[in-house]
Amino acid sequence: MTLDELVRQLKLAYGDGLRSVVLFGSAVAGEHDAKKSDYNVLVVVDALPLERLRAVSAVSKAWADAGNPPPMTFTAKEFRTSADIFPMEYADILERHRLLYGEEVCEGITVKKQDLRLEVEQQAMGKLLRLRQATMGAGGDGALQRETLQRSLSALMVVFRGVARLHDVVPSQDYESLTRSVAERAGFDPAPFVRVIAASRGGEKIHKAEAAPLLEAYLGAMERLVAYLNGFRG
Repeated sequence: MTLDELVRQLKLAYGDGLRSVVLFGSAVAGEHDAKKSDYNVLVVVDALPLERLRAVSAVSKAWADAGNPPPMTFTAKEFRTSADIFPMEYADILERHRLLYGEEVCEGITVKKQDLRLEVEQQAMGKLLRLRQATMGAGGDGALQRETLQRSLSALMVVFRGVARLHDVVPSQDYESLTRSVAERAGFDPAPFVRVIAASRGGEKIHKAEAAPLLEAYLGAMERLVAYLNGFRG
């Protein structure tokens, strides 16, 4: 299912209740790889009774079958009042989005720095815990270690963008530039992330033998970032 087909199907399912369809994330930032990346879509409607959720279920399934997460769906009132509990997500959407259909729902919405700091720290710690879990699951398997590195990259970049915004810096849309900037502020080595970024862009593949030291460096860097954020006061 293409983006155009998704919009068409959403219009049929929601009718006049569809307020807006917005594309956000890597597809807007310029880091989207059609073979590896998915499309992140925000849908805003006037209401979400059960019959409308039923009507859109087939659309959501087809979109997921194409390798994408289900559309993030809000009522208009919910979207206007939830920036305080999803500040990282809202900051990303507000800064990098493309309207696919309907009205511009992002106008007038702001993200407070105190809300952002709390979620950035929580997300960084969460990503570190999941990295540890994935590392335990991979054991000594170099292929699984390599997969852990590659799968974690885009999620870590979300955290890095949050760190940049805590310093009132507009995050670079280039993953390598973003990583180097955050690493300098937080005091960790950007090299392991830069290596994975290069591989994700079609550079030299990560060999199984180098996956373990890369993963170890990843974990150390994330531990340093979590400690930095814990002490961050702006």
